[in-house]
Amino acid sequence: MKNNIVSFIKILGLQLFFCGWVANAQQTFIDVTEDAGIKHQYEVYEGTFGGGVTVFDYNNDGFEDLYITSGIKSDRFYYNNGNGTFKDVFEGSGLEITNDYVTQGVVSADINKDGYRDLFITTITTTDGKSIIPRAKNLLFLNNGDATFKDVTREYGLEDLNSFSTGPSFGDIDADGYPDLFVGNYFQEFTGKLGIIKDATIVSANQTARSYLLKNEGGKSFENIYDKYGLGHKGFGFGGVFTDYDNDQDQDLLVNQDFGYKAVPNFLYQNEYPDDQFDDVSEETEMDLKINAMGAAVGDYNGDGWMDYYITNIKFNMLMENQGNGNPFVDKAKELGTYNLAISWGANFADFDHDEDLDLFVSNGDLNPNCTPMGNFFFENNENTYTEKGRELAINDYGIGRGSVIFDMDNDGDMDLLVVNQQPILNYPIASTTRLFRNDIATGNWLKVALKGVTSEANGIGSRVTLVANGKRTIREIDGGGSSHLSQNSVIAHFGLGANKKIDSVIVNWTGGNTQILTNVDVNQQLDIIEINQPKKETSDLLYLLGALLLFTALYFLIKRKK
Repeated sequence: MKNNIVSFIKILGLQLFFCGWVANAQQTFIDVTEDAGIKHQYEVYEGTFGGGVTVFDYNNDGFEDLYITSGIKSDRFYYNNGNGTFKDVFEGSGLEITNDYVTQGVVSADINKDGYRDLFITTITTTDGKSIIPRAKNLLFLNNGDATFKDVTREYGLEDLNSFSTGPSFGDIDADGYPDLFVGNYFQEFTGKLGIIKDATIVSANQTARSYLLKNEGGKSFENIYDKYGLGHKGFGFGGVFTDYDNDQDQDLLVNQDFGYKAVPNFLYQNEYPDDQFDDVSEETEMDLKINAMGAAVGDYNGDGWMDYYITNIKFNMLMENQGNGNPFVDKAKELGTYNLAISWGANFADFDHDEDLDLFVSNGDLNPNCTPMGNFFFENNENTYTEKGRELAINDYGIGRGSVIFDMDNDGDMDLLVVNQQPILNYPIASTTRLFRNDIATGNWLKVALKGVTSEANGIGSRVTLVANGKRTIREIDGGGSSHLSQNSVIAHFGLGANKKIDSVIVNWTGGNTQILTNVDVNQQLDIIEINQPKKETSDLLYLLGALLLFTALYFLIKRKK
């Protein structure tokens, strides 16, 4: 109790100092949680785990909505009113069955390509407390298009996949236009109390779990192809993220593992599309990180055209810089200034201030019930080095942070933030509730790009958008989830443009190989790009060969005729 009081006094002093500083500041993030109508706190089951949030426009009205998991309490489903406020529409949505489960992570994609985003929610057990691990099924809901959802878990073949699941992620691994799923699993079996998990428990355990790789069969069912695609690993899985680390226009897979130094480290799998196979390249790329990997942020922080990865951890986060094909990744966290000590979970790259580079937000929170207050980090990018400005920008909330997401809540062109906070199990000196921060720091021009896939995934999940302005190239990947911690950011790509008043070109590399280019694009708008059907590479090659054959034949007869 004494330690809690001391912590409270320290934090109170910091907050009083901070409040005085903010009075003189002009531009910060603004906590609009109460004004926006967000009332949420993740309630843990025994300790530590959860929760997540997905950003998705469920009714296609142009404003992005939120689904937030709540553990043993009722989840929250927030409709964006379009005026800076949200309304909880959970009751009557058809999602109430989640009340029977301890929910963890959540992602969204258009499963059946009917034009509406659907929901996949991971669970660890049932709320009646009677189940043991493997404890419960995960839940899949189809969007009916009328603000209601239908539970199709059994119909889609997921009923018997009982597991202790954490982070889900959508990605189109075979470029057929239908989003597939990776689901991280943590335990195979466990009979103790989750709140007292420690190193000794893990070292003596023989209960690491196999994850799931679920192939979407034409929008009608899922098949677990984990072994078929050559994954096969076990581990204390916190999920994974689909990403194109090698720039070959297919989706590779980065897997985050807890207790990697005691059990099984992280994995990086290279997609061998069009072959139905992933290759484990973890060791040769030095991405087999032996850490407590909680989550990941994906972004090309230094603008060299290769995606980099910020991996959250207990105390020592890692910024893995991509050196290009054939070269191992290099940890640049110390060198770049993102090595600050904390227990970190969610993380998000974004150009929050519109100066044409990627800043970094990190959600921090102690293990629950330890609950030592830890402020969140905000790392501002200055010529590819980072300066921590969380307190200065009023975003260093001391709640017990977990998942975090970026999205443009008010469609004003900049990235806002939502951070999921846990309810403390023991006494905690300050409030720990989910917080919504409006971005008031951005000043430059911007562009948002929303993809509409035709042969590709409906929202372009896994595709890449490259922007060229005044000779500078910046890239974004469309997020399918597994990013941050148990969460999914907006699928709308966002670019800060500084003083640029015109965009030379916007290049879309659709998953599977199609490429589209738009030129002379205006700034300060959302650009909706519909995929133009193009022949597959195999078809293009065949047409090329056929054309060459016809040309050769014509030349042959022409020469023969002259003779």
